[in-house]
Amino acid sequence: MGRVTPKSRTVLWPLQLLLVAILLGPALFFAYTAWDDYRRIREHAEERIERALDVVQEHSLKALQTIERTMAETNEVLRGLTPEQILAEEARLQSRLRRTQDALPQIEAIWVFDKAGRPLVSSTILPVPRDLDNSDRDYFKMQAEQDAGTFIGETITSKVGNIRFFVVSQRRPTQDGSFDGIVAVSVRPEHFREFYGRIARGIADSFGLIRADGEFLARYPSRGTEPMRLNPQSGFIRSIQQNQQVGRFIATSQIDGIERWIGYRKVPGYPVYVQVGVETAAVWWELWSQMRWLLAFGLPATLGLFAISLLALQRTRSFHAEIERREVAEAALKQAQRLEAVGHLTGGVAHDFNNLLMVVKGNVDRLRRYPMEERQKRSLDAIDTAAGRGASLVRQLLSFSRQQTHEPEIVDVSRYLLDLHDMLRSSLRGDIAIDMRLPPGLWNTKVDLNELELAILNIAVNARDAMPDGGRLLIEAWNLNLRDPDVIGLRGDFVALSITDSGSGIPEEVLPHVFEPFYTTKAVGKGTGLGLSQVYGFARQSGGAATALSEAGRGTTITLYLPRTIEAAAGGSAPAGEPPVRSAHGHVLLVEDNLDIAEVTRASLEEIGFQVTHAADAQTALTILRSGTRIDLVFSDIVMPGDLNGVDLARIVRSEQPSLPVLLATGYSNVAQAAMDDGFTILRKPYNLAELSACIDRLLGFVPLKVSA
Repeated sequence: MGRVTPKSRTVLWPLQLLLVAILLGPALFFAYTAWDDYRRIREHAEERIERALDVVQEHSLKALQTIERTMAETNEVLRGLTPEQILAEEARLQSRLRRTQDALPQIEAIWVFDKAGRPLVSSTILPVPRDLDNSDRDYFKMQAEQDAGTFIGETITSKVGNIRFFVVSQRRPTQDGSFDGIVAVSVRPEHFREFYGRIARGIADSFGLIRADGEFLARYPSRGTEPMRLNPQSGFIRSIQQNQQVGRFIATSQIDGIERWIGYRKVPGYPVYVQVGVETAAVWWELWSQMRWLLAFGLPATLGLFAISLLALQRTRSFHAEIERREVAEAALKQAQRLEAVGHLTGGVAHDFNNLLMVVKGNVDRLRRYPMEERQKRSLDAIDTAAGRGASLVRQLLSFSRQQTHEPEIVDVSRYLLDLHDMLRSSLRGDIAIDMRLPPGLWNTKVDLNELELAILNIAVNARDAMPDGGRLLIEAWNLNLRDPDVIGLRGDFVALSITDSGSGIPEEVLPHVFEPFYTTKAVGKGTGLGLSQVYGFARQSGGAATALSEAGRGTTITLYLPRTIEAAAGGSAPAGEPPVRSAHGHVLLVEDNLDIAEVTRASLEEIGFQVTHAADAQTALTILRSGTRIDLVFSDIVMPGDLNGVDLARIVRSEQPSLPVLLATGYSNVAQAAMDDGFTILRKPYNLAELSACIDRLLGFVPLKVSA
């Protein structure tokens, strides 16, 4: 072995230093990067906690202030009334309290108790059970001992109804300061829990509304069965003993055993705190997810490459973050513009298409009046059928664009669903079985049939997409009387219509968002997110509601609650035939800018016995009306050229000649619903001769003459 000379040492020293650098450099780089990422991730988590605390503190403060104002309002209503007077006016006072409760979703009930703890009046029960004794409840005992101000009690189970809630109470004011009972407001923990669930995604995983003694009034997530009180050794109680207003600590939850970074704040003016937590395991997993690539590719890097790469990484990361933010904003804007454009395009196409169908159907009706061979008759029938299908398609397009007027009608749910079976079969794949369970005696409902059909189709298409390998679609309906408005926010008689699939189900974190507009979990281009929002909008427009229940891997159930009607469903419409012979004739002013439609309509009106004068616009029609010409009926299209449309014309006619009937026709118009709301009769394009005749009969009061065969 040779001797190491000074020259060799001079040559080897840089190499040895390089070897040390190759080993030490990546280790130092990894340690630094791990520390920097951990600091950044922790700072981000702390920022998320602070943002969440801002939101939940404001929400809790507003809710408690609203409850406090409710108690003050209740005390003002009862001011000067003795217990005997309150009992004597219980019905009136209950109605007043009920209106207050219905306006506030967080309130379960409003109670007034006398000084013995017995109820005097309640917003939910009439009459109150006088044998009920709540003097053992903490919210009563604290006020009985001394004036506790606004006292927030522990979570309890009601003695009537087995409902979980917590109670906020105040003394009833007296002139001498003596105890004369309390006003107590029962608060639903679900109100807070549902709010926490809505804001939890991407912000934090644990939220709570908690008293200083460790009693959770509301917590998310919660199964509803676990203990909801912390012991005195908990991190929260120890922390508030040191800082009663705001703080942060790391602790393992006594509720679910998960370690979290937890931040809390006191709700100003109230003896409760809001609490937000982020799992430490999630923080470590995020750090590991970012660092493992470095272990795989960073070890052979040199110190110089590390410095250059780090600089490039930091700049590229900022650059890509900015690009991503811009792409998200641009995509949202493009989607909104596309949907708006599709809606306008749909409405415009529907209008023009309806005019074409009007000409087709009108001429078919005219040709039917002439003698013809059987083959010619079959050809006309085929044309008429195709035009009818086109009209149905136009109605569906208008429903999509939300430009269809609402036309409720009586629906026999059993018969309607059975008739819908074939359409659903054609909309689904052959590997999906449809099962209907419709008990006898289903109530009728009054809804817009087109909107109902669209809602059922939207649900069915979603179910189809959730069953790529086939499955089963179960359609059920039943009568339902809702007595508790807290169930779905409604009270009364409803027909419940549910559609259940055997598909993949909806994840728990997605379920609260399924009815939100534009919310979709489908791939780009596979869905707009409007389907279930249209279902919910239809149900609410109809005076009902819609709910979604699902469990991942076990299917989804969408239920529509449609209000019951006591009106009887109309029988099947009579087949179109010869128009009825009339006992009178008249003069019709036809206002139509489309000459083809005007010609068809003029022929139809003349054929059923009317003299017709045509005007191409509203101004011309007004000139004719004001000239003194006798007119028995004004029949006008809604969409007209010029400054006045058909609705404007109808309103002017009503003001100048109130006794002159006006009939409006339209294939599409965003003012048609306003015309219906004003009480004008609307005839939908395309219409046939029988529909036109029947509509005029109703307006003019004609009585069809019975003609013997």
